[in-house]
Amino acid sequence: MYRRILRQMQTRVHRRRYVTTLHANEEMVEDGLTVYDVERGILSGEILERQNDRISGESKFRIRGQTVAGDGVEVVAKLSPTDMLVIITVYSLSEAEAE
Repeated sequence: MYRRILRQMQTRVHRRRYVTTLHANEEMVEDGLTVYDVERGILSGEILERQNDRISGESKFRIRGQTVAGDGVEVVAKLSPTDMLVIITVYSLSEAEAE
């Protein structure tokens, strides 16, 4: 359903046209993930749903994919008006399932 948007996101990962929010960086550290895990999650992933940001009204997407080690990871990201991919948050599925 969101194949075109996922391809646009994957192209930005390939071209290193993305930024991570402070929140995403903190979540990566907390869950023991690296930027390579986030990249792999997007490149191997599928969009599960579109969400509307409460503040900006922009669309953001929840992507489920795999880390470099093959574990499950979810990434919430959006395409910005500046042609960048913004990684909003990320979490390990094994960490989320353990809670």
